[in-house]
Amino acid sequence: MADPSDLLIDRTLVLLRHAKAVPPETMPDLQRPLSDRGRADARAAGRHLVAQGIEAGLVLCSPSERTRETWQYAAEGGATTTDIWYDRRIYNADTDELLDVIHEVPSEIRTAIMIGHAPGIPWLADELALDGTSPERVELTKKYPTSGLTILHLTCRWSDLSANEADLVSYVVPRG
Repeated sequence: MADPSDLLIDRTLVLLRHAKAVPPETMPDLQRPLSDRGRADARAAGRHLVAQGIEAGLVLCSPSERTRETWQYAAEGGATTTDIWYDRRIYNADTDELLDVIHEVPSEIRTAIMIGHAPGIPWLADELALDGTSPERVELTKKYPTSGLTILHLTCRWSDLSANEADLVSYVVPRG
């Protein structure tokens, strides 16, 4: 059973859209690897996470080749995690499906990174962030390209996370 004081513990959620992949016409969507630019951008995302002092307790990753490679190259850029879960529900998910995955994060995890796809990841970032007026918030609602990365701060349990429950720490698009 979770400790009642667990509600007051700070948590960090990072939402990362996969890096640039090769065009879809050459192979099935799930098998598309990163392009050269995508690999460089994913490394840049990893460097950004390190610069922000983010060390993940858990990475939640779509099973697609491009999301797996996004984490692989982010790790080459210095990003770290204690554990990684590949979850088919993240692929082509809407915000409710993505929240279902996040709700299963163990309570002892303080920082989680979710690596997924558009439009789910951009929609979830927009849905969770409280601040609707900052330039970063306005920007993430306009454009959330490949390698788009949102850092959110929350004080609720993972299992209780819902719309407007997180503070937007930053939104960036790392480029290599």
